[in-house]
Amino acid sequence: MSDTVRVPCEAAESEFTEKRSRFISHIWRVESEEEAQARVREMKTKYYDARHNCWCYIVGKNTVRYSDDGEPQGTAGQPMLKVFERENVTNVCCVVTRYFGGILLGAGGLTRAYSRGARDALSAAGVAALGEWATVEIPCAYGLFEQVKLELAAQDGTVDAVNYGAEVEITASVPAEQVDELQNRLTELSAGTVAVRVISRAFRPGPRQEI
Repeated sequence: MSDTVRVPCEAAESEFTEKRSRFISHIWRVESEEEAQARVREMKTKYYDARHNCWCYIVGKNTVRYSDDGEPQGTAGQPMLKVFERENVTNVCCVVTRYFGGILLGAGGLTRAYSRGARDALSAAGVAALGEWATVEIPCAYGLFEQVKLELAAQDGTVDAVNYGAEVEITASVPAEQVDELQNRLTELSAGTVAVRVISRAFRPGPRQEI
């Protein structure tokens, strides 16, 4: 597993049925324990008639909570939590709602179902790695535009905006540690005519990744 810390890219939901029990999963990126608790309360209100609203959340490095909400101990909240710990995901809140279908799943079946609920939701949300990112501007001639985009992609950068004027001006996000290499590559590519201007640096999530 990578040491890179990740967060959910966006809020998402997913659903599946297992032996007539309906499992509905919701996931959010959260910035505080209060926000996570509010999400849990929101789902308990929305699905007030469900048999179980099991949940877990991780905020930062030290705040970790989970609940089986009436399921046998250790079969719901903790398996959900382990999905996020394995993927090194933080600032996450997940609620898996179960409408009981009349057929018992057993401890192993419940553990698998709640793990699947958390993982399906995370897959739907996508993840983004936390790191230091630089916002840069790159003016270039039209004839170099496609090659500059390829060099950006090679350094794990993303194009955020393009302004078409007398020349093309690209606004992009690049991992901070890749800026110098990007400049070296563009200098070589353009015989020194293309310069990377760093506008800002910030510690933030990067682009969406699939799991």
